[in-house]
Amino acid sequence: MSREPRRRRPPGEHPPLRRAPTFLRSLGYALDGIGYLFRTQRNAQIHAVAAALVLAAAWLFGISALEWLALLAAITVVIVAEGLNTAVEAVVDLVSPDYHQRARHAKDVAAGAVLLAAAGAAAIGALVFVPRVWQLVLR
Repeated sequence: MSREPRRRRPPGEHPPLRRAPTFLRSLGYALDGIGYLFRTQRNAQIHAVAAALVLAAAWLFGISALEWLALLAAITVVIVAEGLNTAVEAVVDLVSPDYHQRARHAKDVAAGAVLLAAAGAAAIGALVFVPRVWQLVLR
């Protein structure tokens, strides 16, 4: 059985597209990534515990639908930022195993984004919970 020789593509011509994975396979890859994030990243684990405590407090205080929306959005932004930070760190380590100032900047910016997201989430949490806790203290 002979193989056809590989045809050289002219510059600018792209290879044929491969068939996209099925939705379920793509979903599986995404869930694997989320699992990796929470299994391997201490800060993601800390954020998950904080999110669980916030959600429990929200349920106990009986917050409004709008407050639920704000808290869920804030939690989601923090977890997404943590995932993107983890991805940036992995790619930077892969392409730049030696120290490089630009690699450091990429990692620092990604970590800074997580810090900003967490600060915003803390501010939203304070707006939702501080008045309720204050009422309990004053009773």
